[in-house]
Amino acid sequence: MSGQGIIFLVDDPKWKTARGLRTRLKRAAGEALARSGLKGKSSLTVLLSNDAKLRALNRDFRGKDKATNVLSFPAAANEEGYRGDIAIAYGVTAREAKEAGKSFADHATHLVVHGVLHLAGYDHERPRDAKIMEPLEVKILATLGIADPYRIVS
Repeated sequence: MSGQGIIFLVDDPKWKTARGLRTRLKRAAGEALARSGLKGKSSLTVLLSNDAKLRALNRDFRGKDKATNVLSFPAAANEEGYRGDIAIAYGVTAREAKEAGKSFADHATHLVVHGVLHLAGYDHERPRDAKIMEPLEVKILATLGIADPYRIVS
């Protein structure tokens, strides 16, 4: 994982309340970069923000006027080694974690891995693409000690 620059920007103080979370998220981003198939040095930025910011970004860049959990913005192809930006909403992440019976840290970690894989070109819009991306997410999360987020628990 050497040669990687992972920058975190925090513009919602709620993200600072979880002790050790940024270290955990940085490790997850590094692991996802290492296993994504991207060649050479890689760097990216993760914005830990709030629902209002993600709603505005989702509206402005995707035409969807609602908050979402994570957004990925791949860098232009001519930006050597810079993979792009990821933004994560605190409120949406917290609600989803609670609804799914997961810890906030585990869910946030999953969203970082998910975002990095999008920066690497993976997608899940079509079922055949999801069959590639989701097992890779599960594999990466397992190395971080996180259970399969796609397994349905009854």
